[in-house]
Amino acid sequence: MVRKTQRAGNCKPVVALSNYKRIAIKVGSALLVDRKSGVRDIWLKSLCADIAKLQEAGCEIMIISSGAIALGRTVLDLPSGILKLEESQAAAAVGQIALAPAWNSALKHHGINTGQILLTLEDTETRRRYLNARATLSELLRLKAIPVINENDTVATSEIRYGDNDRLAARVATMMNADLLILLSDIDGLYTAPPALNPEAVHLPIIDTITPEIEAMAGSAASELSRGGMRTKIDAGKIATHAGTAMIIAKGEAQNPLQSLQDGARFTLFKPSTTPVSAWKNWIAGQLEPQGKLIIDEGARGALLSGKSLLAAGVKSAEGDFQRGDTVAILLEGSNIEVARGLSSYSSHEAQLITGRRSSDIETILGYAPRAAMVHRDDMVIT
Repeated sequence: MVRKTQRAGNCKPVVALSNYKRIAIKVGSALLVDRKSGVRDIWLKSLCADIAKLQEAGCEIMIISSGAIALGRTVLDLPSGILKLEESQAAAAVGQIALAPAWNSALKHHGINTGQILLTLEDTETRRRYLNARATLSELLRLKAIPVINENDTVATSEIRYGDNDRLAARVATMMNADLLILLSDIDGLYTAPPALNPEAVHLPIIDTITPEIEAMAGSAASELSRGGMRTKIDAGKIATHAGTAMIIAKGEAQNPLQSLQDGARFTLFKPSTTPVSAWKNWIAGQLEPQGKLIIDEGARGALLSGKSLLAAGVKSAEGDFQRGDTVAILLEGSNIEVARGLSSYSSHEAQLITGRRSSDIETILGYAPRAAMVHRDDMVIT
């Protein structure tokens, strides 16, 4: 799927997209929408020509499209700068009704049907809605229709949104067991520092594992049309690669950006984990907004890394307001390092009562027999 070639003394990856069975493609607002004229029709048609070739080669394609708010603010002639929440929602409502026909027309030219899917954070964080969304997407792919997916900005509030389509794309890709996620952006990959700020920054063609050092290289959003930036792309990479999905960050400004990618345009490849988690644990790991935190000691951390469940005795404190079955982040005491993520067997009130206590003491404290663990290993992912 990806091979390396030697060019000018540098190791450069070359990708053959047709070798991937299922590909999720995220298109950034700055690529799709011109601030003055609206949808970049010629560019969009060239991208859809690339997509049609991949579908003809047997690939299943999903599109995660930004652009509704950017297009809507152009149509409504809203001023530059950060929009108020209600302005963003109004812009999304107007922009989405123009964006969907643009995608439909460009793909219909190649005889490809499209289906529009609007998702909110809750659609992938709530298990039943997650399964329903997955079933709909699976049926569209079976019927050889290409799903065009966007965040439902008209109803999402600042408290219940992805905030960017990079992380949405990663959640969709892992939900659908995609082999590859492509983030088409206004930058050709990850650099050792933001290249706009540091002319000495070095491009990184391949990332084997996303480490804290890799995360530290991320910058902020590059334009007002984008809520993302390299930081959200790294977050997306963590979600995708952990589930066994490879990810590519590539510059998409030129026409036929997917063909350019295969012809040798520069990009960064994030390799997938060689030990991807199960579908159940993948859903847990991809939860973007844990409802609480459990702070643990070093001994408990060692136990978790050896494959054991989290017992109350190893928990120093519980933070947040959560119920049994909610997702909690498990952090090492004295640091901001997330060791694991899992589903709590107790509410936050119960957890606060039993932290640091032995299992034999819990029945006396709570008045009922204790559960096997505060977070069972079957409901936990080491992060």
